[in-house]
Amino acid sequence: MIAPEVIVKIRQLYFAEHWKVGTIAAQLGVHHDTVRAAIGAESFNRARREQSNQLTAPYLDFIRQTLKQYPRLRATRIFQMIRARGYEGSVSQLRRVVAGLRPSGQEAFLQLRTFPGEQAQADWAHFGEVQIGRARRRLSCFVITLSYSRALSLSFFFDQGLENLLRAHVEAFSEFQGSARMILYDNMKQVVLRRRGEDVEFHPRILELAAHYHFAPKACNPGRGNEKGRVERAIQYIRGSFFAARAFTTLDDFNRQARQWRDEVAHQRRWPEDDSRTVEDVLREEQARLLPLPAHRFDADLIVNAFSRKTIYVRFDLNDYSIPPNAIGRELTLQISPTHVRILNGGVTIAEHRRCWDRHQVIEDPAHRQALLEEKRRAMGSSPSGRLRLAVPESEALLDEAFRRGESIGRSTTQLIELLDDYGAEALRSAIRLALERETPRVSSIAWLLNQQRRSERLRSRPVDLGRRPDLADLHVQPHPSDIYDELSEPNED
Repeated sequence: MIAPEVIVKIRQLYFAEHWKVGTIAAQLGVHHDTVRAAIGAESFNRARREQSNQLTAPYLDFIRQTLKQYPRLRATRIFQMIRARGYEGSVSQLRRVVAGLRPSGQEAFLQLRTFPGEQAQADWAHFGEVQIGRARRRLSCFVITLSYSRALSLSFFFDQGLENLLRAHVEAFSEFQGSARMILYDNMKQVVLRRRGEDVEFHPRILELAAHYHFAPKACNPGRGNEKGRVERAIQYIRGSFFAARAFTTLDDFNRQARQWRDEVAHQRRWPEDDSRTVEDVLREEQARLLPLPAHRFDADLIVNAFSRKTIYVRFDLNDYSIPPNAIGRELTLQISPTHVRILNGGVTIAEHRRCWDRHQVIEDPAHRQALLEEKRRAMGSSPSGRLRLAVPESEALLDEAFRRGESIGRSTTQLIELLDDYGAEALRSAIRLALERETPRVSSIAWLLNQQRRSERLRSRPVDLGRRPDLADLHVQPHPSDIYDELSEPNED
């Protein structure tokens, strides 16, 4: 029984102050139904329901039959169908009726029970995008959880490629120190190629992985996400407990943080089946039931073919990686890991680079460029013009000047090569530098300078030999003033 004072207060707050039912109930400490009874909401709603029932009553059988045939048909579509048949009510009234008549889509499920080491569940999760230089990369995480212990392994990557999926399995098996007997997947394209009913065609690489670690892959039934609910809940747990508001510098740093969080937080939580034990405690128990690891790890690197036609670079993921010059024009193989790019020629590694996650970058080994320059120098020396450039680099400037003056480059080059053969590289370099300083950049000027230099050297280096004229050894010549010679050139007046 509601006190009259309380009824007055409720009606005053609702009709005069326009408070909501929940606000009034919280303020006065009464139940929501008490507030509705005081304001007469029940009688008001009853009147509206009666009016709604009167409008929809002629169409109830039609609505039931339609929903029986199309259980998920939207109320707006049913509204259009019955309005064409004379319905005059509103769509909101119809929605309430459809909600009461629609067959229940709820399905009951049994709780999953598994033995230790029997099953694991695996799936991808998308965690947005990150900017790396000029590239935007999708950040994804592959999660594998053991169904019995709820222990998990998580690995972050910049793409959801098959090789990353395989690599995540290898890391998970190493961390668990074994593998489960069966791993459950949804119908992701990296795992299931084709499916027809119960017949599933798995990807050959997944079958190779399964054969290597002796587990059986199994695909969920289409649209039955509940079958791998434990990995779905693990992904939600990762999003809320690890990923939210966390910064990282590199992918390696992020994976290091993820493993630290898993060991210190995720595996220290209480085991759902018995809160007196932790997930880590149960994992140690389950490890004894896991399949033992093989002697060698599965090779999960990406293998692609590459070919370089003219340059010392091969392209992968919009980046260029250098190779030795002698590998140009050959069929090469790239072995790609998250951290390195190995380049092989016939199974032999010829180059190895740190993998770049940016775009349109050149990743170069200085030794490759140096080898190319040396090869170019040897090639230049095999032709006459190349031999001239290598021996006398100053000849390039001289030929440029000759070209500006309209002289023949071919003829000038031939003449310079002849001078190189006659006088040598050092003398030719000196003559060219002197001609350029005097602004006489012509081959004829070079030839004249070289000839003058040779004559001077001969005069300085050839003393007078008086061995055959001993009578001239003591010859004395009297010097005379130079004016006498001037008088000889004057005309004789006599």
